[in-house]
Amino acid sequence: MSIVKILIEGYARPGKNDNYIASSATILIEDSDKKILVDPGCNRELLVQSLNKNNLRPKDIDIIFLTHYHPDHIINIRLFPEHDIYDGNIIYHNDEEIEFVEKIPGTNIEIIETPGHANEHASLLVFTDEGRYAIAGDIFWWEDEQEQNIDYESLINLEDQFVKDEQKLKNSREKILKIADFIIPGHGKMFKVVK
Repeated sequence: MSIVKILIEGYARPGKNDNYIASSATILIEDSDKKILVDPGCNRELLVQSLNKNNLRPKDIDIIFLTHYHPDHIINIRLFPEHDIYDGNIIYHNDEEIEFVEKIPGTNIEIIETPGHANEHASLLVFTDEGRYAIAGDIFWWEDEQEQNIDYESLINLEDQFVKDEQKLKNSREKILKIADFIIPGHGKMFKVVK
């Protein structure tokens, strides 16, 4: 079974002078003797602190997985210049693109296509002793001051100001809600799925 640890809880909020402040949830998964870092975010100081707190250095990470390519989820890949980068179906090894399907190679972690927020969006389904965790990126996300309603209808209809395809997003949300016991959103608190 895998182990899931939230290194950074994602946040998003208005800042001063109409600026926006956001960095994604950053998740560590341990599976099949591999350490997978999901969405390293863009707050470098916070990521370095969290890695240090967990006795990790960038070289201790085996795989970097990106749910999608929005900058608040990916800027910190600069801390991992020697690492291959994985997305929903490709491993980027320097200038070589290696395709794969269904699972992160060498692990039990399932990849679920979840377009809508972004066309390339993918989520991960991780099997643990506590249940099935969906690392859902931004198919679910909240600003810091928003109430995080987790009933089914509220989750399906959660407003997303950056949505690319609203129907695909709703379909992705339905898919994840059917298969997950716990969901870690891109921004906001992890929650248990009410069946």
